[in-house]
Amino acid sequence: MNNEMNNKTYLIIGGTGGIGQAMVQQLVQQTTDSQSNQSHRTQVFATYHRNEPNIEAENLHWLPMDVSDEESIKKAADTIKQTVSHVDWVINCVGLLHTETAQPEKALRQMETEFFLQNMKINALASLLIAKHIKPLLAKANRSANHPAVFATVSARVGSITDNQLGGWYSYRMSKAALNMGMKNLSIEWGRSLKDVCVVVMQPGTVNTQLSAPFQGNVAEGHLFSPAYSAECLLEVLSGMTATQSGSFVDWAGESIPW
Repeated sequence: MNNEMNNKTYLIIGGTGGIGQAMVQQLVQQTTDSQSNQSHRTQVFATYHRNEPNIEAENLHWLPMDVSDEESIKKAADTIKQTVSHVDWVINCVGLLHTETAQPEKALRQMETEFFLQNMKINALASLLIAKHIKPLLAKANRSANHPAVFATVSARVGSITDNQLGGWYSYRMSKAALNMGMKNLSIEWGRSLKDVCVVVMQPGTVNTQLSAPFQGNVAEGHLFSPAYSAECLLEVLSGMTATQSGSFVDWAGESIPW
């Protein structure tokens, strides 16, 4: 993993999910070598929704956060402010595709208002609210055009309007397309008011997680990634991005995805 990723402060939203937890473990592992003393200079904050994981490290700090509740997001940001002066990278890994009672729609007749709004709240609105409350911490990051602060959100290829050839999945597709527009908007605003921050939306590939579990039957052999592999790829792509790439929509390999 890129050495430039050491000596930073990270915030992983959704640290209990497949990709988020893999990111937390990799970031902690690369910085806790007792011989290097890196753990004292690199800090990892991670959020959980209900139950705090039993993953422990000297430089790992768990925070409760409900991304559907702005007050919960603000409280987590305020807690971080009491611990550190800045955050260098923020990565939102939280996403909603299905619930215990609702599945992605295959046809218009299956559209339900509550499920649609839940998708919008979790997949589209949450990242904007996180950005709203974390901006002061990003503003204090030590950053440059070649080594920007990062605000990244895990999106999905099905959020691409150009790429949509199959239809279906109304709520999920529309919420991810809305997320992409929101992050593009944010990149433009911060390009004026918060220099050297790279705002990016990322497609992690099809990953073997609880989110994708019901839909893995059609995945081609060799195209179902482990959370660890996807997380490693995403972190590597982010480590090489510059401020001029803010507003990008890229996949796990760093390839651009059409809007």
